[in-house]
Amino acid sequence: MTKTIFRNTFITGISVLIVCAVLFFGIQYRQTVDETYGALEQEAVYIEQGLMTGGVSYLEKLGDGNRITWIDSSGTVLYDSAFANQEGTEKTSPEVSDALEDGEGRKIRKSESSGESTMYYARKCQDGTVLRLSRPLSAVQKALVTVGPVLWVLVLVLLISAVLSFRIAKQIVNPINDIDLDHPEIGKYPELTPLIRKIQEQKLTIQEEVASREEMRREFSANVSHELKTPLTSISGFAELMSQGNVDPDKVQEFSKDIYKESQRLIALVDDIIKLSRLDEDSVEPEWENVDLYSLSGEVLDGLRAVADKQGIKLKLTGSPATVSGVYALISEMVYNLCDNAIKYNTPGGSVIVDVSPRDNEVLLSVKDTGIGIPPEHQKRVFERFYRVDKSHSKEIGGTGLGLSIVKHGAAHHGAKVSLESEPGKGTKITLAFRSK
Repeated sequence: MTKTIFRNTFITGISVLIVCAVLFFGIQYRQTVDETYGALEQEAVYIEQGLMTGGVSYLEKLGDGNRITWIDSSGTVLYDSAFANQEGTEKTSPEVSDALEDGEGRKIRKSESSGESTMYYARKCQDGTVLRLSRPLSAVQKALVTVGPVLWVLVLVLLISAVLSFRIAKQIVNPINDIDLDHPEIGKYPELTPLIRKIQEQKLTIQEEVASREEMRREFSANVSHELKTPLTSISGFAELMSQGNVDPDKVQEFSKDIYKESQRLIALVDDIIKLSRLDEDSVEPEWENVDLYSLSGEVLDGLRAVADKQGIKLKLTGSPATVSGVYALISEMVYNLCDNAIKYNTPGGSVIVDVSPRDNEVLLSVKDTGIGIPPEHQKRVFERFYRVDKSHSKEIGGTGLGLSIVKHGAAHHGAKVSLESEPGKGTKITLAFRSK
């Protein structure tokens, strides 16, 4: 920040000095040119008076440093101090033409004889002839050398500006750098009050978020430990009894089935944890493809129909084909989890309706059941990992408690929105809003 302020301040100073120098020397040059023309004009007046009385001999006696040319009205050169004793015809020049017409002419141009830029002043005399005086423009430029010390002043000012710019930048930045963000004080700059307050608000927000994440981490660890420990304890218990020979032969098959059931539960739990971990890291590898939600939903319902029939639950698919872009396996997992939950938490003889409907720039997929519903105080937390509304029935219902978490993270991966509508005793409806292809 110090470098930025210094650079901008210094560049501003240089720009101002350059502009001032250009204006100064421009004005000085214009003034010097005007003064030179004024001197030539005054000299021409005096020479005209002497010329009218003394003729060419007067001109010859002048030891003037300027070139003097005397021309008659027809353009014939009567006298030229640069070419003594030579007469000829002068090609009518702009300043001479102006003098013949208006009585006076001024021009800065290259001399045909010397090739040097020259200032010309021509004056029409009383007898109709033209007296012209000229001076090399270099003489005017040399006159500007007299203001050379001004350049040194500008350089000195530039150095002083650089030092002051650096000190000002340090003075501006140091109080900001010295602010203690843990105990901020307004100090030298009251204008920083909104910024400091914003920093304090963000700091509190970050602290609250960190505390919330830490609480979620602890709760997640406790839930994972519990969910893993429960089937492992059962498997260990059954295996211990069988190894000690304390199980009747007719019970061995039953215990084996229980061990298999708990093992499958454990595998499902680990699989779901791995899926969530991949979604958290946004490392879902399969490429995206066009997915027909209507067709996919029909396949999911066909796979769950046997489970639903055991509870007398009717499955129904409504809507129309609609295509979205996504990972087929992940979307299938999301729809499966929604339908599986709708069956598990339904009432005997109930129904589950899956609807796929295109709407404007979205495709809505909803799963509606006639189950036990979710109390309002639990609706915001059902998408949390391992969260269960009724923990006492979780074992008999089954599942890992991660189904809706996978739905939430899968929706985020696809840029979809999740909404929930539920009323205890009347059922639940969860809707996924995908961006249409």
